[in-house]
This record gives sequence, C-alpha cells and structure tokens, in this order.
Amino acid sequence: MNPRFSGKHSLPSYAAGESRETKWEHDISGLPAGDEARRPARMLSQRFSSWALPALLSLVLVVLTGPLTKSASAVKLRNADAIQDLAARADPPRQSDNYTEAVQWDNYTIFLNDQRMFLYFGEFHTWRLPVPDLWLDIFQKMAAAGLNGASVYTHWALTNPAPGVLDFDDWRALQPIYDAAKQAGLFITLRPGPYINAETTAGGIALWATSQVAGELRTNATDYHEAWTPYIKEVAASVIGNEVTDGGPILVVQIDNEYYQTPETGAYFEELEAAYRDAGIVIPLTYNDPGEGKNFVNGTGAVNIYGTDYYPQGFDCSNPAVWSPVGTNYHSYHETTNPSQPWYMPEFQGGSFDPWGGPGYNACETLTGPDFMDVFYKQNWAANVKLISFYMIYGGTSWGGLPYPGVYTSYDYGSPIRENRALSDKYDELKRQGLFLRSSPEFYKTDWVGDTDTTMPGVTVNGTEVYVTYLRNPDTGSGFFIARQANSSSLADITFNISVPTSAGMLSIPQTISSIALNGRQSKILVTDYSYGANSQVLYSTASILYAGAIGNRDVLFLYGDSDQASEVTLSLSGSGTRANASVASFSGDASNASLTTVTLLDGIKGVVTVFESDSQLVLYADSVTAATFWAPVIPSSTAASFNNYWQFGSNETVLVGGPYLVRNASISNGQLALRGDLNQSVMLTVVAPEDVSSVTWNGAEVQTASLTSTGGILTGSLEMSTSLSSISVPALTGWKYADSLPEVSTGYSDAEWTLADHTTTNIPGYVYGDGRILFGCDYGFCENIVLWRGHFNGTESTTSVNLTINGGQGFAGSVWLNGQFLDSTWSTADEQTTQVYNFPEGSVLIGQDNVITIIQDGQGNDEADDEKSPRGIPGYQLNTGNFTEWRVQGKFGGYTEYPDKVRGVLNEGGLYGERQGWHLPGFDTSNWTSQELSEGLPSGGAGVGFFVTTFDLSIPEDTDTLMSFQFDTTNQPYRALLFVNGWDYGKRVANIGPQTKFPVPQGILDYQGTNTVAVALWALEDEPVAPTLDLVVDDVIEGGVGPIAVNNPAWSPRVAS
Repeated sequence: MNPRFSGKHSLPSYAAGESRETKWEHDISGLPAGDEARRPARMLSQRFSSWALPALLSLVLVVLTGPLTKSASAVKLRNADAIQDLAARADPPRQSDNYTEAVQWDNYTIFLNDQRMFLYFGEFHTWRLPVPDLWLDIFQKMAAAGLNGASVYTHWALTNPAPGVLDFDDWRALQPIYDAAKQAGLFITLRPGPYINAETTAGGIALWATSQVAGELRTNATDYHEAWTPYIKEVAASVIGNEVTDGGPILVVQIDNEYYQTPETGAYFEELEAAYRDAGIVIPLTYNDPGEGKNFVNGTGAVNIYGTDYYPQGFDCSNPAVWSPVGTNYHSYHETTNPSQPWYMPEFQGGSFDPWGGPGYNACETLTGPDFMDVFYKQNWAANVKLISFYMIYGGTSWGGLPYPGVYTSYDYGSPIRENRALSDKYDELKRQGLFLRSSPEFYKTDWVGDTDTTMPGVTVNGTEVYVTYLRNPDTGSGFFIARQANSSSLADITFNISVPTSAGMLSIPQTISSIALNGRQSKILVTDYSYGANSQVLYSTASILYAGAIGNRDVLFLYGDSDQASEVTLSLSGSGTRANASVASFSGDASNASLTTVTLLDGIKGVVTVFESDSQLVLYADSVTAATFWAPVIPSSTAASFNNYWQFGSNETVLVGGPYLVRNASISNGQLALRGDLNQSVMLTVVAPEDVSSVTWNGAEVQTASLTSTGGILTGSLEMSTSLSSISVPALTGWKYADSLPEVSTGYSDAEWTLADHTTTNIPGYVYGDGRILFGCDYGFCENIVLWRGHFNGTESTTSVNLTINGGQGFAGSVWLNGQFLDSTWSTADEQTTQVYNFPEGSVLIGQDNVITIIQDGQGNDEADDEKSPRGIPGYQLNTGNFTEWRVQGKFGGYTEYPDKVRGVLNEGGLYGERQGWHLPGFDTSNWTSQELSEGLPSGGAGVGFFVTTFDLSIPEDTDTLMSFQFDTTNQPYRALLFVNGWDYGKRVANIGPQTKFPVPQGILDYQGTNTVAVALWALEDEPVAPTLDLVVDDVIEGGVGPIAVNNPAWSPRVAS
C-alpha cells in the first residue's frame, strides 16, 4: 500500500499581525528528498480528487475530554415554545434476558451498567491471521478508528477436527482473543455458530460431521446435536469469566447464523440457547437474519435481540463505479418486526468477497469505498440503527483448506484494513464517523421523525434532488438531519437549503452562505441544538463534527468539511478569545440572541485553523482529508474498577493526535504525555493538552517540543522515521531444489497402503453413477484439499475410455492418467463438478492385466447453507465396458483423525505425495534433490506435479512492521501452485483462472530474524511447459508495531500418524 500521509509537518507561519494561536496551516513544501514516491494514497473517493493535497501536514491535538454522560448544565432543555413536545420524558421500560441486569435494552439502544451504547463494531476472524501476537494490532487499529467492539467468529471445523477431539491450542485458543480485545478497549460479539457462513468450508461446520451425521445438519436431529455439543460446551466454558458482567469484553453471544425458522430449526436454536444458559452464560443471546426474514424474533428458538444483515452492493465487484441504490425500507422493517428492541445490524457491508476469476479486491475496495461508506452507513443512521457491525473490518487470508469454493486464498474483502494489515482509504471514513459517534451521546437516543418520502413536521427542504431524514433526541431536543442525494448513485453536484425547528425558533439554513452542497455521492449530518463539553452549545452546523468534548478547562469542538465547500455554524462562544483571520472565517452576531455567533467557514481551507480560542473554549476546523489524520486514543483511567481503557465505561479522557500513521494508545502521568504508535513518514507533531502537560514521549523516547502559546498547552515537535522502504532488502528466491511429487501415476507404484474405497452407503448426497461404491473423500477421512484416487480394472481389447464425474467445487481441477500416460485435465469456475469421457491412447491398456486410472482432484472446500454435505470426490465413474475391480483413496497423511501437524491444524495439508512426506516443512533435507529453478517448470515439460523448495534468511529491523508478500508471475498459464511458507499452506495460485497472483504473508509465519523455507507444489495441467516465477517483495515499512511477534513453525520430523 502507498503511505497514507506523506506530508511533513512543519511549525506554522503567521502573517503580520496574525496571532500564532489563531491559525495553524500545513506547510506542504519541504518533502524529504527521495520521497516523491511516498506521496499519500487518495484519502477519499473520486469526488475529492480535485482538492486532495499532494502532501498533508497534520496537527496533533492532545485532548482531555469531560464525561461523555453530560451533566445537567451541559444538556439544557430548550425553549418549550420553540419546539413542540421537547419536554424530557422517561426512558421506555428496559428489557433484559432475566439472567443479568448489567446488560439491558430498550427500543433505542443497548445499555451496559446503566449507560446507553451505540454499538459500532467490526468483523475480524482471528483464524484468518494465525499469529496471535498480531491480533492486538488489528484490535488496536479498530479502536483507533473509534470502534467500540469486534464481532468474532469461532470455527467449529478448526477446533473440533475429529469426533471426540477438541483442539483450542495455539492460534485456535480463545482466551488470547478476549485478552487482546480487552487490552485494546473493545467489546466482543461472540459468534460461535456452529454454522457461521464466512465464506469458509462448510460454513464452519466440522467436516467430519458432513459425512458422519445422518440427520439434517442445523436441525434438532439427535446425531447432529451430539456432534456439535462438545464444541459449543468448550466455547461456552471459555465465555465464563469473560462476560461484561465480570469485567470481561464479551457483550453478547450470537446463536448460529443466517437461517430460517421452522419447528426443527427452532428446536435446534433452543438447544443451543440451553447449552449456553446451562454453562452459566448470563449475557444476551442474539441472532443475525439473512435479509428481512423475521426469523427468530418470536416463537420457538427466539433470541433476546434480533438483527439482520444487509449487503446492498452484493458481491460482484466487476463494475465498481456502478451502485445499487440505498435501502429505504430499513426503518419501516424494524418498526413492523421488533419495534421494542434496538435496531441491530450484526452484519452490514464493509466490503465484498471476490470469486475465482473475479476482478480482484482493489475493485471491491472501490465499490465499497469511502463514498459508499459516507452514503450507505449514514443511511443506516437515518433508519435509526444504533447497533451495527461492519463485515469485514479486516478480512485476512483463507489459507490452507479454509475457503469455501466461491473464494480464493485472499479474503482481503476490500476492507478498511487490508489483508497485509495496511490502512486503506476506507479507514479514514470509518474513523471520521467513529469519532463523531463517540463524541455524540445525544445521538444514541433519537426518535425517527420523518423523511422526504413522509412528513417532517416543521421542516422544509428547498431542493428536489436532496433526500433528508430527521432524527430528534426526545430528551434534549437535539436534531440530526441526514442528507444525501435522492438518487443515491448520482455523481452530480447539487445544493439545497433547509428550514428546521430549533430552540431559537424556525431557522432557514444556511444563513450566510447561499446553500449547502452535496458533491456527488456524499452525505451530511446537520445538527441542531447540539451540546458538548461542560457547558457549550451548537445551535446548528452545516459542517461535520469530528470531535466534541472538554479539554481540561476548555470545551473543544472540531469541525470539518470539504475544502471546496463553505460551511456554517451558529454556536455560543464563551470567554474573551481570539478569532480566526478573515481570510478563512467571518463572524456575525445574532440580533435576537447575544450569546450566539454565526461563523462562516470559507471554501478553500486546507489544513487546520483555529476558529476560536479562549480560556474556556476551543473551536477548530479542517478540511475532510486533514480531519482524517487525527487520532483519539483513550487515556486509561487510574481509578475505574473495570474497563479502565474503554471509552465511556471506564474513561472519558482522550488525546487527539495528528501526524503519525497510527496512534495505538496514550497515557498521561506527572505532566508527561506518552504516545505509542506507528510512522510511515517523518512528521511534525503538534500537541494540544491541558496546561500541566509539558512533555511528550513517542514509543518511549522523549520528543523535543516547543510551546506554541505563552500560556502553554500547545506543543509541537518532530517524529523522525529512521527506516525507509528502500533500506529494507529481501533476497531473491533462487537455488531451488526439485523432486517429483506424483509418483502415484507410474506403473510400478503400489497403493496397497492406501485406504480401500469400498463403502456402498453415505450420508453425503450426490452419487451419480457407477457400480454402487461411494467415492467421496470425506467418507474415508479425507475431507479437504488435494485427494488422489486409483481405480483398478482388468483390461480388454474393447476397453477404450472411462466416463468420470469429478467434483471439487467451483474453481477446482482434476487430472487423469492411465498406466502412467496422461489423459487430460478438467476444471471449472462455474460448476462444482465436470463430467467428461477420457479416451485411452492406443496401446495404453494392458490386455488381461491390472490397469490403473489415477486421478488427482483438488478440493476447494465444502459449500455453505444447505449444501454443507458436498460430494467432493468422484460422484460418477464408468468404463465404456466392464467395471472397476478396486478403488483406493489417499488424502492428507493420517486423515482428519491422525494428522501429525497439530500446530498448523487439520486444514493445512492435502494428499500430495510431497505433503504426505512433509517436504513443505522447515528442516526437510533436500540436499539430494535435483537443482531446478522454479521458472524452469517441471523437467518433463508436461503434465504432472513437482515440489520446489528453497530457503532464505531475513534480518528485518525489529522496531518495524514490515509488510511482505510473495508475488507470482501474472501470466495466464495452465498451472496451479500451492505456496508453503515455513510449512504453512499460505497460497493457492491458479494461473489459468486467477485473479490472485500476490500473497501477503505476515510476520510470525515468516521469521524476520532467521531462516525461512518456501516450498511450491507445482501442478502442470497440460502437456506443455509452464514457467512460473516467484519473488518476495516488501509492500511497505511501518515503524512501530505491537512489539515482538513469536514464531511457531514446527520443523520436519519423520512422519508418524498421531
């Protein structure tokens, strides 16, 4: 990824007669020599391209806020004559699950310890990043964006690999997830399934269960209940002591996922609910409905809090500039479905998965980019949604056998945090919205008053192309007007005016500028009667709010807007202060109310300006891009009994920091502000803090600072990055050793030790034709990845072909040999199986002797939803004359019951000869192998499978988070390749289908301070040469990170089934 903020901060300069406290502008000159290539990635969508700066210089504001729950003096009732029905009213009756009163809810929000919460969560699957020391990195990035929680799937198939076997060790452990989330200050929605979907094999259901369970999965079938019970009991046991009632991070637990309600499924839900309650879990149980199905709201299996998911752009990223419209029925659906509960979206589109042959995840990032988030996420707010989680915030990697057939290795998802853990442009919009929500408790309780399609009492909108929704806090009268284009996909620039009721009477806004602008796919929230800090009020604002709170003795308001648009705010200014220069803002009083001042913020503002500063108040304004360079880490409380580093529930102190790539956390002690975070560029640091803060440290090192004011409280310094991208060198991948990995096709090969495939019954549907023997790999213990089959028959002169149906799921491949002679390969991106006649070459059949058909078949994982029992294998087989005498099958070494590599787990390996021998593992001796460069392909120049292995050393500076990937050639060639890094199956390159050619691999899988082993299992699909290439590349270098990253890559040892 390109660095996000490349501009170097410099101390501000001031025009003659202009006070230093009034205006802080970003000097974009003086970019370090040689850094031209490190200019910022585009912060926002194309509508901002005309004003995006080539470099941004951000401020650092260190802020101590007042309590989020505002005092009576802060939240004043407005004039009752100005607005009807503004008297504060009692909250609706609260509900609970009758197991605890610590977590309650009403029709607006959920409550924790009697405080309203706006749930602003994001999805993260730790098993898609199997390096526990990096989980904190993702959680801290989520918290830094203003999120207050994470939605977390656990994975039945990974943790219950065989009947009676539970494996919650290493990266499958749950307690480290809870600990890392709590350290970052995030709550958790725990989603154990057993079915999770997640574009993972069988939707997360244990693969052995798809074969061994005779009853219908995901019902109250007795054998299915017996299958999932040990797993759910273990997960439930892990929750005890980690619920919010005990000071832990787990807020709610979800029952299964995306299902429909019948008597059988309802009974199944009741069984799951009983399992959690019997284990002692007291927090609410929730559900995620796939669309507007009204499942499990009432009746058998109903949950405590119902929610539904929405993916308005679907999952086709091939036309990323073309949008589907916003959903306009969300509010009415909630009101007619579960109006006594808060409006909950457990999954809302945070990106999209991409299929085999798709356009790639950069297109998905564009489709669901910052403009999508701006319009669609705020449309959710307009529907009065107060509990929401975005799927995904970080997608990660579907390594090994994790994916279901519809997706490839990368699960980047076009997320705000990309697969290599870099922050994308989308992250900026996520943070702008997150900090607004964190600053605006009056927004947590709002009534839906009306919208453009209904009526909005007292509201008049001038502009037919704009769509407005009106929300109002019934207690304080605060108004929130959410505006977007009526045609949500429109790229046109429009303007509008609006008349709204306020405590000062009806107002037509704006008053000093001509209109409010919406540039293309843009949404805005106009606030009225908005209170902040200890005792400050905004009558109305057309500018957006990034942050509002108290800083020591001052109330602070941080506004922002596009640099090519003017904004306007009317507010109370307190104290004798300094006002912004007329070149950026103008001030006018209200003749009817001397305490109010209207501030016109002119277009063209780039950087941050001080609008007003006094001893009791500070008002700042920035362009939208600069606003996104600010951070607000929570300053942990030293007195809170629990949740001491959680915003609202343990601490209401924060720091606003501009400049660094990331600020992970902050603390203040004895007048010193300690910041920890990351840099991708040398920057200037500016700190605004209470007067008792006189020094700053960055990652433990003191920063030389200077004061910008005579009274203190504003400090600046510089943060120097000592490591550059060009200074990190990685070796070329050369010196490859080669060995054949398909000896099974040779005529002399004995399969006597293979499993005899002689079942005549199965619980897996899909048998097509043959002699009655079932050839589904999972029935013989081989449920994932590559499986090999050998069919024996007595040859006759009339035996000339075989008809085979090979099933591997979308994107699969299969190759077929007869007595060592290659017949053909098959593959499909559209279908899960192919049926083909394989003709035997003249002279290839051994008359009167044993003949062997050898099939190598790649399993792409099991399907989801109702098709988890997927018929992977050979559903159909028939010689043109006669029958097969015997079938044998071989998958990964030991199958799912006795596989030896317990660290990497059940889904890491397949049935290739080299995998069964452990050739992919570090330490395997290849000294006697043939020297053959990977780019030379297989020595035969034809179809087959070979293993290539090499090693390389790394010595990466320890204080960096260096992002690396393996890059294959980008040509279309008929080959498939498995990429093993230190034994981990971390990539599947399918060169004749695509699209993935680049495979990020994190530290912890890579050893940054040692020797690494990379192995490529190359499968040539045709009788023609292939020439793959592979390079190790550095994507970016970030200074900082989360600290030491442990490596857990067990080395080769003689393989013995466990």
